[in-house]
Amino acid sequence: MDIVAVIDFETTGLSPAMGDRATEIAAVILEDGKVVDRYQSLMNAGRRIPSFIENLTGISDAMVRTAPTAATVMREVADFVGAYPLVAHNASFDCKFWDAELERIGRSRRQEFACSLLLSRRVYPQAPSHKLSALVEFADLPVAGRYHRALADAEMAASLLIRLEGELRSRFNVGDVSHALLRKIQGVPKHQLGKCLERHRQEVAAGQ
Repeated sequence: MDIVAVIDFETTGLSPAMGDRATEIAAVILEDGKVVDRYQSLMNAGRRIPSFIENLTGISDAMVRTAPTAATVMREVADFVGAYPLVAHNASFDCKFWDAELERIGRSRRQEFACSLLLSRRVYPQAPSHKLSALVEFADLPVAGRYHRALADAEMAASLLIRLEGELRSRFNVGDVSHALLRKIQGVPKHQLGKCLERHRQEVAAGQ
């Protein structure tokens, strides 16, 4: 697989369009099936954290009050990630906050996201749920820490991605699992996964 950056945000709510901001971010660099580097920081965006979010994440107003500014953290994590392709669990959520927080510092995203949630729906359609916690239990993956904390969730999403890559290799006879292939897989209906991978194998054989 390509070297990828798996990221996770914790936030004050569901949508930056509604004024929600990031409170924590983590990114782990995944290379050859191993996490080789990590970044994690709380971030102070000047927003009050609702009580239900504090109960969910354990992140309080007091914790972010002494954290670096959101602008400082986003500059650091954007430099840390660089041009590596991005992965997140429920990437549509993280992508919105990544783009919104980057825009605030005058930057823009340079790469695409792959989504381990969408991928798991295609590779593990039999899983009882495709929430990260349910998939960690279903696939018997290590629990890296408290759920809904950025670094633990990023680590577990990375473990899930490694497992999904292994399933694609062993069950579907896929040789090279690239980020581009992951994005192609997540965009096809579940019942067309086999055809998608067969086309991929034919393209590889033809040298395309």
